[in-house]
Amino acid sequence: MKIAILDAATLGDDIDLSLFDSFGEVSVYRTTEPSLIPERISDCDVCIINKVRLNSENLGSARALKLICVAATGYDNIDTEYCRNNGIAVCNVAGYSTNSVSQLTLAMVLSASVNLNAFAKSVADGSYTNGGVQNILTPVYHELAGKVWGIVGYGGIGKKVGLAAKALGCRVVVNKRTPIEDEECLSLHELLKISDIVTVHVPLTDKTRGMIGSEELRMMKDGAFLVNVARGAVTDEQAVADAVLSGKLGFFGCDVYSAEPMSESHPFQKIKSLPNVCLTPHMAWGAYEARERCMREIKENIISFINGETRNRIV
Repeated sequence: MKIAILDAATLGDDIDLSLFDSFGEVSVYRTTEPSLIPERISDCDVCIINKVRLNSENLGSARALKLICVAATGYDNIDTEYCRNNGIAVCNVAGYSTNSVSQLTLAMVLSASVNLNAFAKSVADGSYTNGGVQNILTPVYHELAGKVWGIVGYGGIGKKVGLAAKALGCRVVVNKRTPIEDEECLSLHELLKISDIVTVHVPLTDKTRGMIGSEELRMMKDGAFLVNVARGAVTDEQAVADAVLSGKLGFFGCDVYSAEPMSESHPFQKIKSLPNVCLTPHMAWGAYEARERCMREIKENIISFINGETRNRIV
């Protein structure tokens, strides 16, 4: 069996990929430009990718390809219809990054809620030492207890964030495709209108693309927090940037972008250095434990496929 790993650099240099060697010949490429994809998958049986896009334009050269394993839960970078029509199986990895992504979500909200950077800076730059007062209490911050935390998308990550929000004393409201009885489920617009904090945890689909745009942002409370750790394109990024610059959003945190890496012309370039903005380089999923777990799951997916089973099968 021949395996090609097309974008190993996105998995981290500290991850051991030798666990795939038992399957046969493994070709590991740190990155793969679009023009090189056809050549690199032309004779492989299994292709492992993270961010590389596979579609009808490049999959046509894959004469032996039987299985695509994506090192992620989302698979919007794969033309699943082409794969279905051409007998190529596709597997994702569900749930491996729940702890990692929910941890970053909470870190962003907690840091912003107490103005952590500003207070740490007052010590680091000597303001506290030279101020002559035992404490510094500006900028003013407020407790999260009693605030409304809206969670858009209530899969594994959303639920984990919800548990933490409740532990902090927040009222948790949920926007979920299929409402459930044991949570306070609202329409998206109802949720946006009443929430002090909104965190987004939905996959990118035709229905979720651009689901938070200028109209939705206008509905939100003045000074509300918005955190997107889902996919960049679930928001209208220009509208979000405008909402930050106008003061509508009190805080914006984001780990994902419609084009990655974020381009020089991206709307967020104008807000990236503002004190009430935290932009991170699509790293929420990537705690060491999560990446190791992901590789183990991919190995199990390959074993399952060899045995004629359908573990984590998308197609």
